[in-house]
Amino acid sequence: MEAIILFVLVLVLLFLGVPVAVSLGLSSILIIALFSQDSLSSVALQLFTASQNYTLLAIPFFVLASAFMSTGGVAARIIRFAIASVGHIKGGLAIASVLACMLFAALSGSSPATVVAIGTIAIAGMRQVGYSKDFAAGIIANAGTLGILIPPSIVMVVYAAATDVSVGRMFLAGVVPGIVAGLMLMIAIYVMARVRNLPAEPWRGFGEIIAGGKEAGWGLFLIIIILGGIYGGVFTPTEAAAVAAVYAFFVALFIYRDIGPLKGVRWIQESDSKRSRIGFSSLVYAASFFFVWMILTFFITSEWENVSMRGRAYVGLALSLAIMVAYSLWRDRESNPFNIPGYLFAGLPIWTRNFRLIGRHFFGFFFNDDTRRVLVEASKTTIMLMFIIVNALLFAHVLTSERIPDAITQFMLGYGFNWVTFLIAVNLLLLLGGQFMEPSGLLLIVAPVVFPIAMELGVDPVHLGIIMVVNMEIGMITPPIGLNLFVTSGITGMSLIQVVRAALPFVAVLFAFLILITYTPVLSTWLPYSLMGPEIVTR
Repeated sequence: MEAIILFVLVLVLLFLGVPVAVSLGLSSILIIALFSQDSLSSVALQLFTASQNYTLLAIPFFVLASAFMSTGGVAARIIRFAIASVGHIKGGLAIASVLACMLFAALSGSSPATVVAIGTIAIAGMRQVGYSKDFAAGIIANAGTLGILIPPSIVMVVYAAATDVSVGRMFLAGVVPGIVAGLMLMIAIYVMARVRNLPAEPWRGFGEIIAGGKEAGWGLFLIIIILGGIYGGVFTPTEAAAVAAVYAFFVALFIYRDIGPLKGVRWIQESDSKRSRIGFSSLVYAASFFFVWMILTFFITSEWENVSMRGRAYVGLALSLAIMVAYSLWRDRESNPFNIPGYLFAGLPIWTRNFRLIGRHFFGFFFNDDTRRVLVEASKTTIMLMFIIVNALLFAHVLTSERIPDAITQFMLGYGFNWVTFLIAVNLLLLLGGQFMEPSGLLLIVAPVVFPIAMELGVDPVHLGIIMVVNMEIGMITPPIGLNLFVTSGITGMSLIQVVRAALPFVAVLFAFLILITYTPVLSTWLPYSLMGPEIVTR
């Protein structure tokens, strides 16, 4: 009886327009006060416990990293690299937009952020070369959903916090499905491009790919820091989120300089000589390679007995020096390796000029209007998410204390549910709920209910998490509450109905992907269990 009253209360409050967080929290408090054996002091204890959850601490840091990456011009550089890589294929600009969304998703962990960052530039670019606005908007709305599937994902962190599943395994589990989903969207676009005779970008050669990758490299390096750091054992997912936020701030303000007191001031000026440019760039590439080498080799050789940090450093230094020499000789064909010290010395004025600028404006990096705006926006998003999450965890506490999941488990088992029919029911429930609720809140309501049933039926916990995330993806592009629909409508000026129609053909692709993921568990479990072993759940 209490379960029926609880769910009816939540639904009534939601349909009355009460915010999701308030609906969940108020319903839970009323059930505790009127029907439960718990005292109201358990509410305060549960709220305190939820707010002290170490795993959830990753969310504000990932939100902050996403805010700096979205504001700091990383998206434009990623789009250039994506166009250089696949733009020459039929419908290449649209395919490049999907690839750009995949790459940016690996930096942001948020679908709306991916839609805003990539869509603002990509939709305008597609319109200029002859794509219809509907087609461009539909692609971005759907590809943007990859922001919560490709790691790092805020929604995966929420699932891990709700079920005590490993965040590291969840992040790895999203890699293969994220690539598969992106490829399925690309194939659908290619088929439609052949039918509609959509244009292809001219092939600009491998030089453009290298140039695009070089520009986007500082942003994409964040992927290596997060995943390499977590799976190399350098830090936990929560610590990785903190490192990501600091690195995103550093790249946006110090390296790319798209925001902050040095906005628009390039590291290399037109007045710098060729020798000084070569010396500066060769040292930058050598140092960058050394850091990437040290991180990747730590990840790869972490369990090798005969490999030491000193040995890796010596090999990395040798390769970095080789890169420095090769780059200098490539840029100046008439030179020889003995001129390298001269190039490095010629590059010193560039280093001196830039470090002086950084020193002069050092405090301005932290207290300028751009930084303040990013911090405020990230704070608003974090407060909104955490308020929903804390109230949803209170709701989950009421479910558990009233033994509602156990009752539902016995009911479903009594009616002969197996893992196949159970997953059909979960998909239907999440697809319906995703039309009306924000992903994190819905997941925190449903996960405590379905997780015990899934464990009883032998469903893998990591596989279940990926299924739930994919359902959340589809929920973000289905009316009436699909967040990506509203964001796409905002950046294109189209009505919500127009965006829904534009996204519909590609939603069918994601439905096919959902079926594939649901009944092919190996896509989700192969990578995390190969690297980290199986998830152990205590029932």
